[in-house]
Amino acid sequence: MSIRRTITVRSPSKVNLALAVGAPSPAHGGLHPISSWMITVDLFDDLTLTRLEDDALSMYAILWAADAKRRREIDWSITKDLAVRAHQALERHAGRELPVKLKLEKRIPVGGGLGGGSSNAAAMLRGVNELFSLGLELDALATIGASLGSDVPFLVRGGSALVRGVGDSLEHHAQIPELDFVLVFPEASCPTGPVYGAFDRLRPGASLDDARVRSLVDATMPGAGRPGSLAHAAPFNDLAAPAFEVAPSLAADAQRIQAVVERPVHVSGSGSTLFFVCNGRVEAELLAEAVSSKLELPAIAVRPIAASPVRCSTP
Repeated sequence: MSIRRTITVRSPSKVNLALAVGAPSPAHGGLHPISSWMITVDLFDDLTLTRLEDDALSMYAILWAADAKRRREIDWSITKDLAVRAHQALERHAGRELPVKLKLEKRIPVGGGLGGGSSNAAAMLRGVNELFSLGLELDALATIGASLGSDVPFLVRGGSALVRGVGDSLEHHAQIPELDFVLVFPEASCPTGPVYGAFDRLRPGASLDDARVRSLVDATMPGAGRPGSLAHAAPFNDLAAPAFEVAPSLAADAQRIQAVVERPVHVSGSGSTLFFVCNGRVEAELLAEAVSSKLELPAIAVRPIAASPVRCSTP
């Protein structure tokens, strides 16, 4: 008989501070190779996992947290949820059933370019690994997660990293910069497929500018007594213009936000989340409130968080 135990695993969102994209490549299975500086930030989903008896059937529940800023209908099949698929992938790897009860409380907007589903998958891998004392290292969990999505290997560890290829090449950073951002959640939807299709139309045969991403990392990361800093205009994203073409209202929202905060507004991933850089936490909180009140767009202040997000256990 197994020991019933419950843990809560925090599942952080990610932000692309830089994202360069190349044309589809046969070397990458016909996919678009990327070079991206990704960081995890302190906007979390929470996964509560209970280990069930060995002969029990797993149970899954997915809902919005009470304080979620931007909600969309949870209308996908439970078997297609990335956290559930991650659990099933780990069972296949272990060669046995690993029965759990999952309660997933979401705050990260769905389809917002913040890697919410991928982060849920990564958190499920970490949580089930601990619940059942499987003893798998993070690298092994990242390998299992790679089949679920290109962001999952990075999010297994989190923190700050240069992510290349199709998410299969990671250079993790020992430190994270002390930065403050505001995330804004428009209503616009930016499906990943159409955004990449627009990229191909706008930039056919595009070459991958890896050097630009690396230069931004080198200029921003802490070192030689510097805490790390990022100019307001420094982030860039090759998918921003395609996202604006797919969702014209997103471009309009970015312009409205820029007029209020008086600085460049950037796109995370393939959209639709927008963000801008601030000069400290106080300014970030004030500008988040200004965007929320003046434009009626949900906005929150966030900071980068270190690798291995906190995990809370209960007997």
